[in-house]
Amino acid sequence: MENGRVILSGKRFLLSIDRLCHQIIENHGDFDNSCLVGVQPRGIRFASRIHKRLCEITGNQAIDFGVLDVTFYRDDFRRRESPLSAQTTEINFLVEGKNVLLIDDVLYSGRTIRAALDALQHYGRPKKVELVTLVDRRFNRHLPIQADYLGITVDAVDDAYVKVEWQEYEEADRILFFPKSKSNE
Repeated sequence: MENGRVILSGKRFLLSIDRLCHQIIENHGDFDNSCLVGVQPRGIRFASRIHKRLCEITGNQAIDFGVLDVTFYRDDFRRRESPLSAQTTEINFLVEGKNVLLIDDVLYSGRTIRAALDALQHYGRPKKVELVTLVDRRFNRHLPIQADYLGITVDAVDDAYVKVEWQEYEEADRILFFPKSKSNE
């Protein structure tokens, strides 16, 4: 990718994930009343990594984990030039009365998280919802939404772009910063 600058990679990237996992464990203990829900499409990569690492650290392989598609809950669903492609939702448990950790890779305007909160209501009324993000683009918020668990903060203006890449899908674990938006994204 041209003009992208790596802002986090290697051991620091892995340490950020471990730090987030230990913070989550401090507040959720054995996860008997907590669950993880990754936001489609790119948030599930981060959520899968968090889930895997939490299972390794705690030894609990039964932590509830699901993925949530928010396509039809977005406030810009009918306003885009090209139609959005829906992803799958796979939540095989109720969130009724549970502490839900909603997980997305980049917190930008807050609109995706608002859509996720709406979509989540179809699976019950959670006791509490907390937001886990790897990257917070803090100067771009359109809605009053903030992360409870946060990897790094990136000061990026509207025409900049931040992308998280995962070793399982791309060539390495890293966060890239592009000074101007990538076309077609």
